[in-house]
Amino acid sequence: MTDSAIQLLSRLIATPSISREESGTADIIYEWLKDRGADSKRYYNNVWAVAPGYDPAKKTLLLNSHHDTVRPASGYKRDPFNPDIENGCLYGLGSNDAGASAVCLASVFCELIRNPLPYNLILAITAEEEVTGEKGMRAFLPHIEEKGYRIDMGIVGEPTSLQPAVGERGLVVLDCTARGKAGHAARGEGVNALYKAIDDINILRNFKFEKESELLGPISVTVTQISAGKQHNVVPDECNFTVDVRTTDAYSNEETVEILRNAISSEANPRSTRLRASAIPADHPLVRICKELGMTPFVSPTMSDMAVMSGFPTIKIGPGDSSRSHTADEFIRFDEISAGIETYMNILKRLK
Repeated sequence: MTDSAIQLLSRLIATPSISREESGTADIIYEWLKDRGADSKRYYNNVWAVAPGYDPAKKTLLLNSHHDTVRPASGYKRDPFNPDIENGCLYGLGSNDAGASAVCLASVFCELIRNPLPYNLILAITAEEEVTGEKGMRAFLPHIEEKGYRIDMGIVGEPTSLQPAVGERGLVVLDCTARGKAGHAARGEGVNALYKAIDDINILRNFKFEKESELLGPISVTVTQISAGKQHNVVPDECNFTVDVRTTDAYSNEETVEILRNAISSEANPRSTRLRASAIPADHPLVRICKELGMTPFVSPTMSDMAVMSGFPTIKIGPGDSSRSHTADEFIRFDEISAGIETYMNILKRLK
């Protein structure tokens, strides 16, 4: 399976698939699955297939990775769309994040559907992950639910050095506005919105939530941008600042927003509350199997489409190294692809 997976990954690298521009790679994956006996389907640029014999009485496992990429980093010395092979490595944009995981999962899926399974299996190689787009996983999950499929658990393929990430913190970005009254700076007139913002920023800097997640730790609140004033001698009547909030399963994203709103005087409006924290129970079968195989569960510092899979427990695991993602001259090693196929197969064969 390794040779076939490398050939598929090479084709994907050679076909640009920047987020929201993935139709070419979707075509390739669709035909590749179909040629290997899978009943491949497509929804936007999301390619998916269901193992034969779907039984609503059985648990359903989703295998997911993504085929979109970020734009090439400026430091590339190689052609990002040329699948170069050198010293047992395959170079190219998306090779590590997350092409290797996608082709490994697709390979394992096509092998496992040859025989009956004790659970239902759905494969989804989806689009727009890098931008959490509206036509990626956010569209795919409601689509298959409308088709009558229920998902009970998931494996998300991302470069984790083949160790299972059992949690991710969520994300809420708050756009905040402190309001004052304009006046002449020389006469000390008006109400300085910048000072009001500074007071609120100090509150947020030192804010502690009552509850803390056992797995994900405390919620982090970080002010990352600020803007105020139009000229040096006018007291600003408005100050805008941005807050990066990394949420946990201790509170819902909506609850987190309300707690912070009540703590400050500035207006605070979330850009979105859909990117939720993920935390799978320590005794879940997927976690237990990973431990039996000698793996070490960890909490991932990066986000993935796990953030929009709040309806069922997931683990994130895949070949490659997260530190290579979004970097120039990205690569994956052949032995990592072999190990990825073996690891996925070992997990799925043990799952009951």
